[in-house]
Amino acid sequence: LFEPVKIGPVTAKNRFYQVPHCNGGGYRDPSAVAEMRRVKAEGGWGVVFTEQAEIHPSSEITPYIELRIWDDDDLPALTAMTDAIHAHGALAGIELAYSGANSPNLNSREVPMAPMHTPILTFTSDPVQARAMDAGDIRNLRHWHRLAYKRAQRAGFDIVCVYGAHGFGIIQHFLSRNTNQRTDEYGGSLQNRSRLMRELISDARDEVGDNCAVAVRLALSEASGGFGNDELRDLVAMHADLPDLWDFAHGTWEACSPSSRFAAEGANEELMRGLKQLTAKPVVGVGRFTSVDLMARQVRQGVMDLIGAARPSIADPFLPNKIAEGRIEDIRECIGCNICVSGDMTMSLSRCTQNSSFMEEWRKGWHPERIKAKTSERKVLVVGAGPAGLSAAHKLGLRGYEVALAESGTELGGRVTRESRLPGLSPYGRVRDYRVGQIASMSNVSVYRQSKLTAGDILDYGFEHVAIATGATWRRDGVARYNLLPPLIDAAMPVFTPDDLMDGKRPDGHTVIYDDDHYYIGSVLAELLIAHGVTVTYVTPSARVAEWTVATLEQGSIQARLMKLGATVKLSHGLSEITSDAVIASCTYTGAPSKIPCDAVVLVTARVPTDELYLELHKDRAAWGDHGIASVELIGDAKAPAAIAWATYAGHRYAEELDEPDRGDAVPFRREVVGARS
Repeated sequence: LFEPVKIGPVTAKNRFYQVPHCNGGGYRDPSAVAEMRRVKAEGGWGVVFTEQAEIHPSSEITPYIELRIWDDDDLPALTAMTDAIHAHGALAGIELAYSGANSPNLNSREVPMAPMHTPILTFTSDPVQARAMDAGDIRNLRHWHRLAYKRAQRAGFDIVCVYGAHGFGIIQHFLSRNTNQRTDEYGGSLQNRSRLMRELISDARDEVGDNCAVAVRLALSEASGGFGNDELRDLVAMHADLPDLWDFAHGTWEACSPSSRFAAEGANEELMRGLKQLTAKPVVGVGRFTSVDLMARQVRQGVMDLIGAARPSIADPFLPNKIAEGRIEDIRECIGCNICVSGDMTMSLSRCTQNSSFMEEWRKGWHPERIKAKTSERKVLVVGAGPAGLSAAHKLGLRGYEVALAESGTELGGRVTRESRLPGLSPYGRVRDYRVGQIASMSNVSVYRQSKLTAGDILDYGFEHVAIATGATWRRDGVARYNLLPPLIDAAMPVFTPDDLMDGKRPDGHTVIYDDDHYYIGSVLAELLIAHGVTVTYVTPSARVAEWTVATLEQGSIQARLMKLGATVKLSHGLSEITSDAVIASCTYTGAPSKIPCDAVVLVTARVPTDELYLELHKDRAAWGDHGIASVELIGDAKAPAAIAWATYAGHRYAEELDEPDRGDAVPFRREVVGARS
């Protein structure tokens, strides 16, 4: 893993290759993006790439926020990034994108162009079509790429990569029979459909090949059959020595970055195996690699030359250094929840469940491996050992504070431990395992199980700071988004919550799962019950199962799985009433009611913070000073329930900001603000 790899005219110091990945920052937050990439280089990655960088205004994917290399005005931000990456001896790579059939151009308002007349193939089904490129358009496309190659070289990049994967790259659009039905020299045979790829790579070599490596990123396969793995192998064999490096991803982003619920580590190995034997040039592939043994085996067995990683490099930017130093137990393993992807999909800065410093390196000055020393000798009590409490105790311990972590039960991990026992969610246990393992080595952090504390206990213990991280419980009254007030529920109907099912309770007979949460829990519980022989009808006010998981690239897989398992799916119906023998669900559009006879109901709705201890302490706030208490804060789900990543972030933030002066009305992070222009 630590052997250098020659890539054309440049050499990577090791085999750790941070493949291009989005982050929600792009052109809007260039300093945040540059610092995030710098930290990865500091962590030992041999190659650090940008996300896709749009080369021309006629191809931009608004509302999503990526990098741009449209003209020289974009170079200062890009140069700052390469300088940061080079400062730690890594190669800097840029992925040059012309998205063609995936470019709605909502911002630039330019007419999109693609190999053929086609609707724009975006996530949001924009009412826009692309125009079929003629010979002049293709000449312009090559010209725009040449300008981008020169600018990339001037910005200091060591590798330029032309993009043809995930459905976002013009090369894939020309290679695929689905999006290329041309009858000229760019269509028909594989030789013709690969013509643009040859031209773009040859142009890149002419422009920058003496100083920069030239890579191409291609799809391993399109599930729709437009460009399959067999044709990819023929393509590589036909052009074995054309690029300096072959980078293999997938035909769609969903297929390339499946969550751990739907794909194991190294899931692409079958599609990758044998490709390296078709070329003498280095090959890189991905697979959410977290196992050092698997990475090494992929290299030894000739599956790939460089270990490509996006999500694992986010979860732990210092993964290479920790492997080199033999600190395997210190690696924050990616859990494959895809919350990082949701940042890009929601046009917001990305976050990570495991690494709360991700995209806060510049904004807040947080570092994944270092934290400022304590600024007082005050002791801290953390109540609750769920994801927020564990995160707070871990980071406070690193700062040097004396910490007591009190957990009312026998197990640590809170909701993480409970959810990790559900179908497909076992990797979520890594959130607990990493933090518990780190805390175990800290002499200044003490863990107390079976310690259910009262307000009086806390007042008497003499801790100056108290963090309440007692989590939340699922509501059983039907209140969530559709019902802001409780609907009628007949007491004769057995009603369960996710907490009940995670406690081992099971409904009998035909069960309705009503999902007004729209994340993963409702569908996971449906799988759980079906596995136990329960007949399930899944009802949701949304038009899709687990609607929010569009942002984590799981929605299609989740809905397909429930349908294949035999669940009855009733969409666009909200809960109106639960009678003694049925659920009355109303169409969210017409209001027409439907009666669904059933024997039990599982309500996956909203959650209620478990904040009673905090409220009780606040009743005695006047007595805090007499007991030496300087602060009591509510963190994580106990303050406001959200996804696990919000809880780990809350614990991290509490530790980072403890004993800091009150910032008053100041914005709590740095921003890049456009100054006035004359």
